[in-house]
Amino acid sequence: MFSSLKVPYFRLYWCGMFVSLIGTWIQIVAQSWLVFQLTNSAFLLGLVGFLGSIPVFMLSLFGGVLADRVEKRKILLFTQAAFMISALLLAVLTQLKIITPLQIMFIALSNGIIMAFDSPARQSIVVELVGKKHLFNAIALNSVAFNSSRIIGPALAGLLISAIGMSGCFYLNGASFLAVIIALFFIRLNKNEARNTNPALDDIKAALVFIAGHRLILALVSLVAAMSLFGISYIILMPVFAGHVLGLDAKGLGVLMSSVGIGALVGALSLAGLGDFRFKGRLLIWSVFIFSFSLMAFSISRSYPFALLALVFVGACSVFPVALVNTLLQVNVPDAFRGRVMGFFMITFAGFVPFGNLFSGALAQYWGVKAALFSCGLICLGIFTLINFIFPELRDL
Repeated sequence: MFSSLKVPYFRLYWCGMFVSLIGTWIQIVAQSWLVFQLTNSAFLLGLVGFLGSIPVFMLSLFGGVLADRVEKRKILLFTQAAFMISALLLAVLTQLKIITPLQIMFIALSNGIIMAFDSPARQSIVVELVGKKHLFNAIALNSVAFNSSRIIGPALAGLLISAIGMSGCFYLNGASFLAVIIALFFIRLNKNEARNTNPALDDIKAALVFIAGHRLILALVSLVAAMSLFGISYIILMPVFAGHVLGLDAKGLGVLMSSVGIGALVGALSLAGLGDFRFKGRLLIWSVFIFSFSLMAFSISRSYPFALLALVFVGACSVFPVALVNTLLQVNVPDAFRGRVMGFFMITFAGFVPFGNLFSGALAQYWGVKAALFSCGLICLGIFTLINFIFPELRDL
C-alpha cells in the first residue's frame, strides 16, 4: 500500500505536500465562509470559484509546455512561493478588516494563474520521482494526502475560525507552504534539457494533434471533463446547503467537508492497496455512476446524518476516476508529451470547474441549492451513460 514511499525523494516531497494541502483546505473553507458572510450570495460563491479556476482552463497548456522544457522542481519552487505570498496578502487584508469581495476575487484569480503553471509540473514530476514501476501507487498516495488533508483541514478550519479568526487561518496556510518549499530544496533530479526551441503555440498544436489521434486519451479526458463540469461544483455550494438547508454553522460546514474527505480517503487507500490490478476500466465506469446517484441523494437530504453518509459515497467515488485516469494517461503517454498531456488533463480536471461553478451558482440562485445539486447529479448520470456507450473500450482497460 505504501511502496512508493520507500523512494526517499518521493517520501520527502509527499510529506511536504501533505502539510501544505492541510493549510490549503483550511483556507478554502475559511475563504468560502468569508465570502458567504460578506455577500450572503450563492452566485458570488460560484463567481469566486470561477475566477480561481478559469486561468487553469486558459493557461494549463502553456504550463505543460513549460513543464516539458524546464526543470519541474524549479517551476514548483516558484509557484509554491507565489501561493505563500498570496495567502499572506489575504491574511493581512482580512486582519485589517479592509477585505472586500472584489479583493477576494482578485486573489482567487491570481491563485488560478499560479495553479495553471503549478499543476502540470506537479502532476508530471511524480514519474520522475518514482519511475513507472511505482507510478500507480504514488498517484494513489497523492490522493491519500489530498483527501486526508480534506478531512483534517476543514475540521481544523471549523475550530480555527472561531479560535483565531479567518485571518489566522490564512496565515497558517501561508506558513504551510514552507514545508513543500523546504522539501523541494532537498530534492535533486536529472535536469530537463530543452527539447526544442519551437514557439509555444507550435508545441501546443503538436500536443493537441497527438491527443486527437488517440481514442483512449479522448475517452479518459471526456469522462473527467464531464465530472469536473457538472459534478465537482457541489463543493462551492456547500456553505449555502449547510446554512440554508441544514441550518449549520462553520463547524457543521467543516464536518460536511470532512465527510467527503473520509470517503475519498477510503477510496484512495483502497486504490493504493490494490496495486496494478486488472479491470481498471470497469471500476472507472462503476465509480462515476455511483458518484452521480450519491450526489442526487445528497441533494434531497434533510437530515444531517443522511447528508454525511451521502457525502462519504460522493467522496469515495470522486477519487477513483481521477486517480485511474491520471495513471492511465501517464502510462500511455511518451515522456516528450507528458507535461502537455497533463496540462490538458488539468484543463479537463480543474479548468472546466469554473464553468460548472458558474452554472451551479446561477442555478442555486434561481432554483434553490437543492434543485441545483440534484440537476447536476442527473446531468452527470446522463453524460456518463453516453460516454460508456460511445467508448465501450473503456470497460476493457
